[in-house]
Amino acid sequence: MRDRFPLLVIASLVLLAVLGSFLVKGAARGSFADTLSTYRSEPDGARALYLLGEERRVPVGRLQTDLQALDDHQNLVLLAVEFSERTEDDQGRPSFFGPSPDGGVPDDDWKNTSDDDRLHRGSNTFRTDLVSVKEREQLLEHVRNGATVIYVPWGYHDNPLLKAVDVHLWKADQELGPRTLVPSQPSPWTAGVEKVETRVRSYLDLPPGSTPLLTDEKLNETVAGVVPCGQGQLIVIGAPELAMNKNLAVADNAGLWRAVLDTGSRTGALQFDEFHHGFTTERSIADFGRRYGLQFAAMQLILGVCLWAGSLRRFGRPRKPDEDERVGATDALFATSRLYREGKHYGHAATSIVKELAAELAPQAGLAARSESNDIAEALRRQGRGALASALMETHYRAMAAGSDADVTEVASKAALARRLMHRPKKSLAPTAAPSHLPVISPPSRNP
Repeated sequence: MRDRFPLLVIASLVLLAVLGSFLVKGAARGSFADTLSTYRSEPDGARALYLLGEERRVPVGRLQTDLQALDDHQNLVLLAVEFSERTEDDQGRPSFFGPSPDGGVPDDDWKNTSDDDRLHRGSNTFRTDLVSVKEREQLLEHVRNGATVIYVPWGYHDNPLLKAVDVHLWKADQELGPRTLVPSQPSPWTAGVEKVETRVRSYLDLPPGSTPLLTDEKLNETVAGVVPCGQGQLIVIGAPELAMNKNLAVADNAGLWRAVLDTGSRTGALQFDEFHHGFTTERSIADFGRRYGLQFAAMQLILGVCLWAGSLRRFGRPRKPDEDERVGATDALFATSRLYREGKHYGHAATSIVKELAAELAPQAGLAARSESNDIAEALRRQGRGALASALMETHYRAMAAGSDADVTEVASKAALARRLMHRPKKSLAPTAAPSHLPVISPPSRNP
């Protein structure tokens, strides 16, 4: 065990590291997803909003395909989804700092974007795609055919979708902090809402025929509104933090989203767009495993195999070869025999041989190992082992009369004969007398 102690320490440290990794991953559950993704359970995620819809039995789901093939009775919720003028042949990914320069953000503003304005976070940062031109056209056609789209832009710059419906954004002063928003007029979209508190990133300039939903209580500027488009409608909300987990329990924020989800699902199920947050149904098994950290599990398995292979090797001092041990044991035996011979301990040596023989025969007779030779022999005779009992007693009497090396050798020979008889099967369960070829031995008398 002493030689395996370093391996035990290494295995304990590995186990502690694995358990700590699972603990950290459990504490950061949902942090792999993008900002305002319904998979993200961090404060800046939108998982609570999705669960709110499920709790109210609103037909909600997650869309993990692009916007080029939409069902007729399918309404969409786009949370912080960015649009671009790129075609399908264009290459590249969006910037880490929200909208890329190609999406309409001036270079200086893009370079000076603060940490609070960063949109894409989590491990899905470089998997988030901008909405292409073809997708945008299909989305607008889907709205004109009667669908409802709830769009919450992240930044304050106009994007191609809002330009198409003549909605313009202008930046809100972030130094003012959270704002109090009130319903502009009675509407199913704001039913039961008295006030909403959240940060505002952009105010809206709505086209004629639109319906304002929320306005800033102090500035009297529009933050949310309904824009008709063909037979459908587009709901634009300029406060993305309103959908975050951390703000859902503030004021009537949850009540507002309850009314929005209920009203938006009247003409069809609500699908939260997760395709443009990096979640696609075309992901390979390797990508799926990497998202959940299975590569670390594979590394742990390889480490376990290496430790197992290492455990086959001994630690500590090297053992002596078997030949050296055999020679050493032989030398110890010769030294012990010489001590007995020089001290003339013939009787003690012979008695020790008999004691060991009796201890081996005692389980055969059903007695304790410390039983006397006479009791063991009697029990063996009752079991039909008369020959074995006679061999034990003969060895016992020879040991009592041992007075020379030859006598000790004779006792050892008799003990060896008894051991051979011990391994022979029982021939009969009835008591038998001693065999005729083995004379009955009487206790020897010592000459004075």
